Amino acid sequence: MAVDRTRTLRGALAGAAAAAVWAAQQPLDQRVFDCKYDDVELLGRFVTSGRAAYPIGLAMHLANGALFGAAYANAARGLPVPGPLRGPLAGLAEHLATWPGTAALNRVHPAGEEFPQLWGSGRAFAQATWRHLLFGAVLGELERRLNPPEGEPQPIDPAAAASNGHGSAEYVVSLN
Repeated sequence: MAVDRTRTLRGALAGAAAAAVWAAQQPLDQRVFDCKYDDVELLGRFVTSGRAAYPIGLAMHLANGALFGAAYANAARGLPVPGPLRGPLAGLAEHLATWPGTAALNRVHPAGEEFPQLWGSGRAFAQATWRHLLFGAVLGELERRLNPPEGEPQPIDPAAAASNGHGSAEYVVSLN
């Protein structure tokens, strides 16, 4: 399959926007699920500590979303799944593929002991499931809007067409 740069860039944009929605709603889902797990902080504190951790973590989170969105934009149309389900299912697939890694998080993360225990926590799993579902839904819809399917009818300029289907003579004459 050939990679379309425009499609890829638009997918990356959709992925970064979906990751921004994820990050913006985290304070709310932390209250709903009663779990203080914060992906942005987790990423940022993997590379630094102090005040720089959150902005660096946010940049990493948006970059991850953009990379996922770019890949999604090139693969989604080939999936044998109805269009509206592609994004959410892709988000959930990524969640289920990466969740087992949380078992080692406290051992490999420099600040691992300062984060809530994720592996084995039903609340953390439900919270992460929600986040991935939200990310996938936003990604799927934005990518669909930014990259309409090939061959899908596009809006026609009413001045360029007449009700008889042969075009407007006034439009043709105005082109000179």
